Amino acid sequence: MLVNPANITEKKYKKLTVKVAPGSMAFCSFDTLNQIPLAFREIAFDPSDKKTVVEYYADAFASHEELGDSYDEVVVLHDNNLATFVPAALFDEDCLGNYLQFNNKVFETDSFAFDTLASYQMNTVYIPYADINNFFVDTFGNFVYKHAHTALVSKLLELSKNVDEKKMFVHMAAGHFEIVMVQNQHLLLFNSFDYKTPEDLIYYLLFTAEQLNLNPETFRLEFLGDISQDDAFFAIAYKYIRNVSLFDTADLEQKNALSAQDNRRHFILLQS
Repeated sequence: MLVNPANITEKKYKKLTVKVAPGSMAFCSFDTLNQIPLAFREIAFDPSDKKTVVEYYADAFASHEELGDSYDEVVVLHDNNLATFVPAALFDEDCLGNYLQFNNKVFETDSFAFDTLASYQMNTVYIPYADINNFFVDTFGNFVYKHAHTALVSKLLELSKNVDEKKMFVHMAAGHFEIVMVQNQHLLLFNSFDYKTPEDLIYYLLFTAEQLNLNPETFRLEFLGDISQDDAFFAIAYKYIRNVSLFDTADLEQKNALSAQDNRRHFILLQS
């Protein structure tokens, strides 16, 4: 969704993408002329400070000069599980809250938004962080916002073009992970799960595979996000699912010169 479209009279060839949540933020600035990242930061907010969300963001902007720079485009990614995907054939802009009430608690005071994935004939319906949006309006005036799941799913669907086999992607983050099942630019399944232990992860992975009639001996699983081959989450998946790997970032590394770990960990931010 576009907030206050601007008339750009002087191109900077720079873009800022910020992934936002109440407890943290991450941002990356890009050179859009050469399509390369310029500055990259992760910021975790200390809950013991007992500040408001807006105060946390104001402090972050005051502490990082890149956030005060001028950009041709500012993109804000709302990262939460207050979202769902709706096929275009079933979508009604006047019924956004109805779609979300099946998997979230919805209140009358909630504001709703949607992203259109026209190429894939579906929409992401979600609840954005209104206070964070207001902060960005006051700071930049002009910005585009969308849901982090929109960025994740659209990129994985793009990468699945002409790949006829079903493939499961799992994006790991602190306290939650997303399962994305795709097949040749079709979204077969998307869901978000909270977790604490490796056993939580494998339970949801095997349950999802069972619901889709996938054989753990044959289907392919690729991990994205905050995971490595050395941690217990990868190990338990590898124990019960035969074809498990980390997402191959070789093509991405050639474009942005970042490490494989950074490209996987910040896939959503870097590919938005």
